[in-house]
Amino acid sequence: MESRTRPRIGITMRLELETERFYLARYYSEAVEAAGGLPVHIPLIPRPDFIKQLVTGLDGLLLPGSNSDVDPLRYGRQPHPQLGAVHPVKDETDLLTLVEAEARAMPVFGICFGLQALNVSRGGTLIQDIVSQHPDAIKHEQGAPRDRHSHRVSLLEDSRLGQLANSDTAPVNSHHHQAIETLGRELVATAWAPDGIVEAVEDPRTDRFVMGVQWHPEIGWERDTFSQSLFNRFIAEARSYAAIAADGVRQGENTSAATR
Repeated sequence: MESRTRPRIGITMRLELETERFYLARYYSEAVEAAGGLPVHIPLIPRPDFIKQLVTGLDGLLLPGSNSDVDPLRYGRQPHPQLGAVHPVKDETDLLTLVEAEARAMPVFGICFGLQALNVSRGGTLIQDIVSQHPDAIKHEQGAPRDRHSHRVSLLEDSRLGQLANSDTAPVNSHHHQAIETLGRELVATAWAPDGIVEAVEDPRTDRFVMGVQWHPEIGWERDTFSQSLFNRFIAEARSYAAIAADGVRQGENTSAATR
């Protein structure tokens, strides 16, 4: 069994309540394709058997941003007055895909809402509204133009992010009103905004690649080398994962043949 040239990257979709449509901004798939991946859109059908079978055919999982907030009941909090829309099928689908990816040590890349879903899946909590709950914060909802770098983040020197940026700071865009409050299991903070808000996390275990960023590297990735580096590293990890999986299949086939 030959390993695939392009690793298959699952990307969970979004839900437009007014029209009952699943959809996804083009930039996620374009950035994945440009980095060498094969985008696979995951519809928001939160059935464990469906998600398990779908994830089995993937080499990496990308959790994108969303126009919704994670339901605070999922991390033991009551809804804040400034909580945005909650889409239960989005929450449940993202969390189910994370369960399957974790069981397989599959590469995971979370962006904005995806970072927050990753944190909640590991038992972490969220700031439900930065403006009202973190009064000394900088502006984290920059508006248009969306690809503009609106602030810098400080990077943990020995982190994957720090290595990719080859610096201890990096300029980023900003489009979120929620953020990480307490970190989930097996996650360490690797980037911070000037106001102390956590802007990125990584899983420190050496047997897997799991990273989440609060900004949107898919926006304007064509002109931003740091964003390109993030997607290139994610796809490289997915390609390695696919090769290891293919070797496992080949070894299984050889063992089976030897016993016949």
